[in-house]
Amino acid sequence: MSVSDLHNNTVYMPSSSRELQLPRPVEIREAAVAALPVSRDFPLQAAMKRMIDIGISLTAILVLSPVLLLVALLIRFDSPGPALFTQVRWGKDCRKIRVYKFRSMRTDLGDSTGVAQTVKNDPRITRIGAIIRKTNIDELPQLLNVLKGDMSLVGPRCHAIGMLAAGIPYEDLVPNYHRRHSVKPGMTGLAQMRGLRGPTDRPGKARARIASDLHYIDNFSVLLDLRIMFGTVLAEVRGGKGF
Repeated sequence: MSVSDLHNNTVYMPSSSRELQLPRPVEIREAAVAALPVSRDFPLQAAMKRMIDIGISLTAILVLSPVLLLVALLIRFDSPGPALFTQVRWGKDCRKIRVYKFRSMRTDLGDSTGVAQTVKNDPRITRIGAIIRKTNIDELPQLLNVLKGDMSLVGPRCHAIGMLAAGIPYEDLVPNYHRRHSVKPGMTGLAQMRGLRGPTDRPGKARARIASDLHYIDNFSVLLDLRIMFGTVLAEVRGGKGF
């Protein structure tokens, strides 16, 4: 299991005894900012997007509060530990943000960094955890991140610091990887709507996800956001594919 030292941007890989130095925050932040969409109506579209984020996230938190409370209680009864947990992940302009999730793993086996990706029949996942991951209910606390402004309802999915794809750092697999951080991360995105979910164990699938993220950034509009939100809800109604 990988352990990430978030203070010095070094990821230690015990299995191979080698250190992987992440790019300096200043470098990757400059690269991300340089990739911002350029459009005459972008400020208006961005303001509309933020209004939609606030309205939907606040409404969802209020309407779903009984469900959120019930899920929290079930998690506490199912296994020792808190109902919620947080992870430090990449935010807009490559800033580090703390993301909220429902705990779906055993506290003694969970990976707080998020670098060790979940696999099918993962022994770390609890009984309730398997259900909430399958239905993506474990992601609902991220509505708080959206309300705070750290995240958006739609955008590139929020990646863990030092995330691996096909066993190697994403930065090495996809040279323009950090362009995806020129906008706020989203609870859902174009890649997820296209079915590019699950572990990034194949290079082609990992690159396809980033290609979808960059396509979203280059073609951003409120209309595209609405299409992605509708497509995500439709996909979940047909049956979630998380594990």
